[in-house]
Order: sequence, then structure tokens, then C-alpha cells
Amino acid sequence: MAESNSKPGEARAQGGTIAQILASDAKPAPAPLTAEAYEFLGDADLPASRYTCPDFFWQEMTVMWSRTWQWACREEHIPGVGDHYVYDIGPYSVIVTRVAQGQIKAFINSCTHRGTRLLGEEGPGFGQSFNCPFHGWSWHLDGALKDVPGRWDFPHVCEATHSLQEAACESWQGFIFVNLERDAPPLSEQLDVLPEHFGHFPLEGRRIRLHVQKVLPANWKAAQEAFMEAYHNFTTHDSPTGANTQYDIFGPHVSRFIHNIGHYFPESLSDYPGDKWREPPLTEQELLAGLPVTQRTLEDGETARSVGAQLLRDEMGAQLNVDFSGVSDSEMLDSIEYHLFPNAFFFPGTLISMAYRFRPIGDDVDSCLFEILMLEPLPEGATYPNPPEPVRLTVEQSYTEVDELAWLGAVYDQDTSNLQLQQEGLKATRKGITLGNYQEARIRRFHLTLDKYLQAPS
Repeated sequence: MAESNSKPGEARAQGGTIAQILASDAKPAPAPLTAEAYEFLGDADLPASRYTCPDFFWQEMTVMWSRTWQWACREEHIPGVGDHYVYDIGPYSVIVTRVAQGQIKAFINSCTHRGTRLLGEEGPGFGQSFNCPFHGWSWHLDGALKDVPGRWDFPHVCEATHSLQEAACESWQGFIFVNLERDAPPLSEQLDVLPEHFGHFPLEGRRIRLHVQKVLPANWKAAQEAFMEAYHNFTTHDSPTGANTQYDIFGPHVSRFIHNIGHYFPESLSDYPGDKWREPPLTEQELLAGLPVTQRTLEDGETARSVGAQLLRDEMGAQLNVDFSGVSDSEMLDSIEYHLFPNAFFFPGTLISMAYRFRPIGDDVDSCLFEILMLEPLPEGATYPNPPEPVRLTVEQSYTEVDELAWLGAVYDQDTSNLQLQQEGLKATRKGITLGNYQEARIRRFHLTLDKYLQAPS
């Protein structure tokens, strides 16, 4: 076992570090990836009821979800004036619409007459006005009251009092965010270091290649936390990697991990008992064989990581008509995952380029909706194609049914295979949730921030 240091949170797996690998890459990583920002945040157990209690769930809904910025859609969902997108979270529903070129607004999806939902299912649509299906009240694209049938009976109704209720709305990196709080702080306060970091990784230059939605049989927090650490790699993914993943906490709302691909640290396996991983270290040729590139024999001194990164630059560049010559080895290969409170994940890499979102479904504490947006770089000057319709999977369906996910389909099945058992165990347990000081620090940071929202005065 690795020796514990004197201070909690200082212990690390044996072997090299992510920083050492990035420093030795043929094409060095940009400054955001060389930053390290861990802090010890405590080691007390978390109550299991946070994942199972309907009252706690409802408190999240009324106090946190109603007061935090959350990604609703991409700008490519509403490219033209009159395009709109309905976004639902628990009991709340918001209409995001392009009012004019360069102007996007968001409105509560509710009639100001008697409260009827104006637009039905979540997703994109188009219209030059908003109309209530119950009594026919209507509003202009900018939310201003347009028409009231039988206006003679409503002398007390005017544009100032009965226009659509506006929600805060801002864009960042091609993602449109909304906030239901009346006097919401600017989005920049929640983004923390993301604008600085993603200045190096422009996601607005990517398009949605694939959108997958799946219902998961677990509380939304438990589901997303399965993706916030690589500690599960040894067992869930049957993989000798993960112990040396780097975890960073940049502020109350933003955290990150960096997980190397095309390299691993065999020394770290001594932390794990049994003979399973006591095998000869993988050769560089074997490591290259694990990458989705055209295979060739490595020459003396070549590494799988540097050769694999260059092969990806060449092959993906030719496929997408995009110049990757200036992109670092880490950006080409690694799993780099930023989490933005409360429920969004952004991957700025090239091989692993995606965004995740986890949301409660209605008022069900035991299920959630997991969404995967596979993002693809666009050639310079190209226009966005129409985003694809979401592929919807039930709880019982496998991700491998989505051919476009390729090798990731089996990985997502592994990632989600334990969630129902975990949700059931959380209800049965007599103790709390124990977190690792380093490998699960992002989970603890998330819960500390959640508590800040829940304890704030309304």
C-alpha cells in the first residue's frame, strides 16, 4: 500500500504523475492543463438520505435548481429568428428563443392568464409568436403581450403586467444557460476559471455529432458522481489505469480531472491486492494497439503516446478537414473532464470531445436523465449543420445499440451498470457515504456547494 503522508489529502498513488507526463509530451500541454489546484475538504461521511429522501429532493428543486445557472441547449438548436427550444428541469419549464439575430431570450413556459403550459414537449421548434392552447392569449417573440381574446373583459391586463415572465439567459462557448432566479447573478460568477481555460479549447467551434439520452435508475447526484472519479476503473472497467488521475478543484462551482491515455503507471498497481494486475507492464506497442488509430510498428525511442497523438492529428484532420497541427498531445488523447455545478460536464479534448448533463425526471428521487452530446470540430468558416435528433434509450437498453458511440457504448454500459444496485444500497445502508480524500474530492466539493445553496436565505 502507498504510505500515508502526515496531512490528510496529501497521499498519492505510487508511480508518476499527470504533470510529469504532460511535461514530457512531444507537443506540450497549454497552461490550463498544467495547472494543479487540489485542496483537502474534509473526510466526514455524507448522509445516504441525500440521495434517497423525497424531502431533500424537493428542497434541491425549490432552493437550488430554481436559483442556479444550468445549460439548456446549444445555439445551433435555435439558429434563426423564431426558433425556440423548450428546456425542462423537474417541475420547471423554460422557452429559449432567438428574438433577433444576436439576441436570445428565455421565458417561463407558462401562460400569464391561468398558467397553462404554452409549449409541450422539450426540444426545438419554430414560431413567430407564442400562443396559449387554452384561451388563445398570444405574445410576440420578445415576450410582449400581443393579443387577448375578449379584451373588453380584461381592463386590468396590460403589457407591463402580463407579458411573458422572463428568465435570465446567457451564452458561453455555444451553450445557452438559463437561471430561474429573479435577480440572478451573472453567469461568469458560476463559470469561475472556465472562460480562461476554454479560451484554449473553443467549444463554440464544434457541432453536435450525436445526442444520446438515457433514463438511469438512480438519483441524479449518484449518477453524475460515477463520472467524477477514475477510482472505479480497476473494477468497473477491468482496467489497470486510474490511480494516477489528477483531480483539481478550481472553485465552488468548477472542478476537473485529467486522465492520461496512451500511457499508464504500472507502479501504481501495487496499491491493489491480488495477482490480477501483477503482469509485465504493457509495452509501447501494446499501448498503441489500444488507440483508435492506424497501427504501425514503433521504432526505437518512439512512444505510443507521441505517435498516437500524431496519427490522430493526421487521420482526424483529414477526416474532418480541420488543422490539428498546433494541438497538444494531451488535448488530442486524454480524457479531460471539467464539471460545472450543478450538473454539466465539458470535455475539451479531441479524441474524447463531448458534454454530459444529468437531470432529475419530474419528482422522482430514484431516476434521472443522462445526456451525452458528442461534439466534433468544424472546419474554419463552416456553418453549423442542423443538430441531430436525440437518440432515446430506456433503462433496459444498451448503449451498444447506438452504433455511432462505437467503442464508448460498452464503456457507458459499464459506467451505468452499478447504479441501480447503488441506489438500492443507499436506501438500505445504516451508515453514510465515505469518500476518498483525493480521488473523490470533486464529489465532496459538489456537496459542499450544494449545501451553500440549500442553506442560503430565500
